[in-house]
Amino acid sequence: MKACRERATPIRSSPPAGPEKTPLTFELERLTSLIPRYAIAGPRYTSYPTVPEWSEDFGASEHVKALRVLPADRPVSIYAHIPFCHSLCHFCACNRVITKNPELPERYLGAIEREVERTRSVIGTSLPCRQMHWGGGTPTHLTPGQLERLFHALTKPFELLPNAEISVEVDPRVTTPEQIEMLASLGFNRISLGVQDTNLRTQVAIHRIQPFELTRRLTEVAREAGIERINYDLIYGLPHQTVASFAKTLDDILTARPDRIALYGYAHVTWIAKQQRGFERGDLPEPARRLEIFVSAIRRLSEAGYRMIGMDHFALPEDELSRALDQGTLRRNFMGYTTQDGVDLLGFGPSAISEFSNCYSQAEKGLDRWFDRVETGHFPTSRGHRLSRDDLARRWIIGRIMCEASVSAAEVEARFGGNYQSDYRASIARLQSLRDDGLIDLSEAGDLSIRPLGTLFLRHAAMAFDAYLDPTPGGTGKAFSQTL
Repeated sequence: MKACRERATPIRSSPPAGPEKTPLTFELERLTSLIPRYAIAGPRYTSYPTVPEWSEDFGASEHVKALRVLPADRPVSIYAHIPFCHSLCHFCACNRVITKNPELPERYLGAIEREVERTRSVIGTSLPCRQMHWGGGTPTHLTPGQLERLFHALTKPFELLPNAEISVEVDPRVTTPEQIEMLASLGFNRISLGVQDTNLRTQVAIHRIQPFELTRRLTEVAREAGIERINYDLIYGLPHQTVASFAKTLDDILTARPDRIALYGYAHVTWIAKQQRGFERGDLPEPARRLEIFVSAIRRLSEAGYRMIGMDHFALPEDELSRALDQGTLRRNFMGYTTQDGVDLLGFGPSAISEFSNCYSQAEKGLDRWFDRVETGHFPTSRGHRLSRDDLARRWIIGRIMCEASVSAAEVEARFGGNYQSDYRASIARLQSLRDDGLIDLSEAGDLSIRPLGTLFLRHAAMAFDAYLDPTPGGTGKAFSQTL
C-alpha cells in the first residue's frame, strides 16, 4: 500500500537538475486539453452519500437511536459550529450569521449547553474525546470568557484524552491576543488561520481586507502562547488571481512556515451564496488559468518542503497528516483530511453534522429554527441518512480513493463480500476514460491506482463509484461546485 501512496502523491521528489521541467509543469499543456471533458460539477466527498442525498425523513428519533448504540469504550470526535461573523466575505458559502448583536452569542451558548447535555443524557455515559474542532462562521467572534464557557460545556461530558487534538478556526482580522491566550490556556494545540489570498485587489473583490502582517503577527502570538501547530487556509480561483499574484501570496505565507496549508478551489455556488454573483462579470480566472495557478502552487509548495495530502492539503513531513498518509490512517470527513480513522463524530450547533458508523445526521441550518428546537428540549435534527450495505462499501472505496489514491478489489471483497467486478461493473466502465487519458492504472481485476497527474482528478475517480449521481450531462450542476 505504501508504494501506491507514493505514486499517488505528486511532485514528491526534488525537481531534476538543469532546465528540464517537473512532470506536472511539463504536462500543463496536456492538462489544459483535458479541461473540456473534466471541468464538470462534482462532490468534494467529505461524506458518502453526499449531503444533497440525505432525507428529511431522518429525524430526531433516528439521531437518538444512533447515540444510544455508541460504544462506551470508543473515543469520539466533537465538532462545534459557531455561526457568527462581523462581516460577509463574498466568496463564502458557509453557514454564517452576520451580526454585532452581543445577545445572540449569549443565547447561542445557553442553547448549545442544552444540546450537549441532552446528548450526554441519551448516550448514558461520558465518552472520551480524541479530537475537538471549532468552526464557523468565526469562533473568535466569542469573547475570551465565552470561549471558556463553550469549552467547558463540551469537555465536561466528553473528557479530552491527554493526546487529543484540539483545534479552532480563526479570522486574523478580529482575533485578539487575549483570545489566543485563552485558547492556549484551555489546551488548544492547533489553530487554523483564514488567509485566502494576500493580494489587495483580490481582497477588495472578496470583501476581506487582511494585510499579511496581521496574519503573521497572530501566528507569532499563537506560537508564543504555546499553540505551535499552525494551519493556513488559501483559496485559488478567486477574482483577479493570476499565476504571478498567487505566487506572491505563497511567498508571503511561506515566510511564516505553517505546518499545514489547505489549498481549496473556490466553489462558485451562487444558488447557495447569492453574493458571489458579483464575480460573474469576468473577474474569475478562466478554467485553464485556474488550473495553472493550482499546478504552479503545487510545485512551489513541493519545492518548499511540503507534501501534498490528498487533493487539497499540504503538510510538512513531520506533521501528523504526513504520518497518517504513511501509516494508512488518513481519513476525510466534514473537517477535511484528518488523522482520526474510525471515530464517531458528534456535531453541535446550527448545521453541524454528526457522523456515525452507520448513518449521518445534520442539525437545523437556520439559527432561529435551531434555537426553537433546542430551547424546547428537542434535538435539532433536520435531515440525515442511514447507510445501506452498498453505501458502506462505496463510502469505503471513495475514502480509499480520496486518501490513498488506490483501491484493491480483493480488499473490498474481504471487507464487504460479493464479487467486485460484477458489483462495480458500471463504476469500472466509468473509469475507462481516466485510464485512456493516462490518469489512472486499472488492472484486469479492477484494482485502481491513481498516477501522479491523476491526483488532480481524484474527485472524478471517486465519482465513478457514486451510485447517486445523475448520469445525464450537467445532471449534478446545481448541487456541486466545479471539479477543476
